[in-house]
Amino acid sequence: MSRTAKTSVSHPATVTVRHAEPSEFEAVGELTERAFAAGPYGHLERSRERQELERDAGARARSGALLVAVTADDRIVGSSSLLRADAPQSRLARQDEAEVRLLVVDPNLQGSGVGELLVAVSIEEARLWRVGAVVLDTGSLNHGAQRLYLRAGFQRVTAREVTIADDTAADPALQPVPFVYSYSLDDREGIRVRLIRAHEHGAVAELAATANSHDYDLSDDYLASVRDIAPRAREHEVWVAEDLASGTLLGTVATPRPGGHISDLAEAGEIDFRLLAVAPPARGRGIGELLTRHVIELAIQRGLRRVVMNSGPQMLAAHRLYARLGFTLLPDRFVEITDGTESITLLTFGLDL
Repeated sequence: MSRTAKTSVSHPATVTVRHAEPSEFEAVGELTERAFAAGPYGHLERSRERQELERDAGARARSGALLVAVTADDRIVGSSSLLRADAPQSRLARQDEAEVRLLVVDPNLQGSGVGELLVAVSIEEARLWRVGAVVLDTGSLNHGAQRLYLRAGFQRVTAREVTIADDTAADPALQPVPFVYSYSLDDREGIRVRLIRAHEHGAVAELAATANSHDYDLSDDYLASVRDIAPRAREHEVWVAEDLASGTLLGTVATPRPGGHISDLAEAGEIDFRLLAVAPPARGRGIGELLTRHVIELAIQRGLRRVVMNSGPQMLAAHRLYARLGFTLLPDRFVEITDGTESITLLTFGLDL
């Protein structure tokens, strides 16, 4: 069965995702080669097996589904291969899983939304196969791809990364172990933590401002900084907790991108987080704990030794949450700030991992 979807991209075109026609296989292979050559691993020598994998789009189509993103004039601008667990090109999928491989976008259309569309249609195609999850992997230097998958709702699975190696590289020793991600197709209920999407900036700004002003008397300047979501999402990571049954956003938290800090608080080997907020109607459902545990998991994935954050002295409910999770006060790292004319001592909490 064919699955199609459309999106508008930043260039003057509308893109449709559909199954590739046999007459398009050669063009898909050429695009795949060109896209990977333009990526962070394009300088590495490719083995003959890897060249065949990229070029032979027809073999990938026969092993599952070969999707293409095409413009109104049928120009191919992206592609994704969805493979069954027993496919010769699959290197990760287990039984009851489908695997996405070789997801590529025309280098001239990076950041236009084509990748998001290919991921979304790949997920919907996998539902037709009645599998339980979609899995994929990407290199540790593919930062844009990693954020793409985290926005879509994939979760990183570090326990499976040690079993994956790129045996199609000319010299596998030069290839780092790729990051592995999984998307559960049992996603009709429950709560999923994922990266914010661009169209959600306004809603998350209001959620954060409402949550913060619900319990505390905050200055206009502070609330303005809370609402300033778009720059924060560009420079750092803004996570949301989404109710899968309704699509409602229940909470949010901000963390740095790997290798960075989101405030002056964090030291080397630490991850800091800011602006943990839960929508008032969602309180009592464990959303704050879920988001905090997500930050802890990020720190573990990144090989860090401690999680730290500041909290206002009046935020007693948050303090109880942190204590329950094992955080302790770090008095020598308390921070003095001025909010308007008022001087405030921000408490600092830390969790050693």
